[in-house]
Amino acid sequence: MVMQRELEVLERDQCLDLLQTVHVGRLVFTEQALPAVQPVNFRLWHGDIVIRVAGGEKLAAATDNVVVAFEADELDPDLRAGWSVTVVGHAQLITDANDLAKLSGITLQPWVTGPHDHYVRVLTERVTGRRLRPLIGCADTGNHLGDMATA
Repeated sequence: MVMQRELEVLERDQCLDLLQTVHVGRLVFTEQALPAVQPVNFRLWHGDIVIRVAGGEKLAAATDNVVVAFEADELDPDLRAGWSVTVVGHAQLITDANDLAKLSGITLQPWVTGPHDHYVRVLTERVTGRRLRPLIGCADTGNHLGDMATA
C-alpha cells in the first residue's frame, strides 16, 4: 500500500513538547563570519534551550548575546514521516549562581571529554515546526520527506 503524506504546521506548545522527547539537536551560529552548524546535546529548561560548552565560538556567541538558530528533529526514512522544530533566539551565557546550581542537577552531560563549564541558554523567541505523517490508504503523490523543507 502506497501512502500519501500530510504536512502539519505545529504550534509553539507542540514544538516545545516535541523538543522534550529528544536530546540532540544542531546549533547554528556564526564562526569567523561564516555560518556554522554543530550537533549539541541539550535540554529544555524553563521553555528555553540549554547546552553546555567548553568555549570557542559557541561561547563567544553567548557572551555577545547574538541571534542563533537551533534545530532538532526525529525522522523515519522508511515511513517518510517525522517532525522538525527550529528555534531562533538570542544566545545568553548563564551566570546566575542559583540557575547554575539548578542546572547542575539536570542530566546534560557532554559527549566529549574535558571541561564544559559554561551553560548557554538559547531564548525561544521564534519557534516553528512541521510534522510529516502518512495518511493510510491514499495514493502516493510523489511528496516525500525532503519536501518538508520546501512546503
